[in-house]
Amino acid sequence: MNNLTLQPDNQPTLAEWLATDVCVIACLCAAWCDTCTAYKIKFDELASLHPDQRFVWIDIEDRADIVGDLDITNFPTLLIQHGDIVSFFGTVQPDLRLADRLLRAQLEKSRAELEAEASSSEERRSWQQDCNLRVRLADAQKI
Repeated sequence: MNNLTLQPDNQPTLAEWLATDVCVIACLCAAWCDTCTAYKIKFDELASLHPDQRFVWIDIEDRADIVGDLDITNFPTLLIQHGDIVSFFGTVQPDLRLADRLLRAQLEKSRAELEAEASSSEERRSWQQDCNLRVRLADAQKI
């Protein structure tokens, strides 16, 4: 299985994924959002195109303990994380081809390139702490 909807009972699975070298792609959406509902099928298709990566659907309201104060301005919002490196965080068009191109571009980067980009701007540096799913899961467990 490389695709899950984040629930309290499968948080350990997400934590395991984040502890490995696979890429974790999270879609942050809301159940009330029609765009998100339509995009869920495309997100699942994206997961099937990349069986070696891990995909997680996170409802921002159901999982407010994880999402918290992340600045989500529109839907769908994707978060791409390689280990502890958040390589992308932002709103995307609800288009499978665009998401696939974005993901392929991230997957082609070496660890050194990802690290360099992670520290290349104030925004990207803030992603490493503010958007890091491993950190957010650990913080949620402390509550």
